[in-house]
Amino acid sequence: MRDVEELSTAEAASVLQISEEAVKVRLHRARGLVRHALYKQSGVCAREVFPFPATRCDRVVAAVLA
Repeated sequence: MRDVEELSTAEAASVLQISEEAVKVRLHRARGLVRHALYKQSGVCAREVFPFPATRCDRVVAAVLA
């Protein structure tokens, strides 16, 4: 309801007769399940799809700590 029908959290909670917190938890879990299913179906892992530029992050962390 939140992603497909673009309802607000409050609207979805009202329609489903559950708390807004429960809507948020269910949406978070559902997105994770969809993400996992897509990775499994495509045969790639998250690291291949979303590379993590660690060297750049190391420079940023060093600059912040300095």
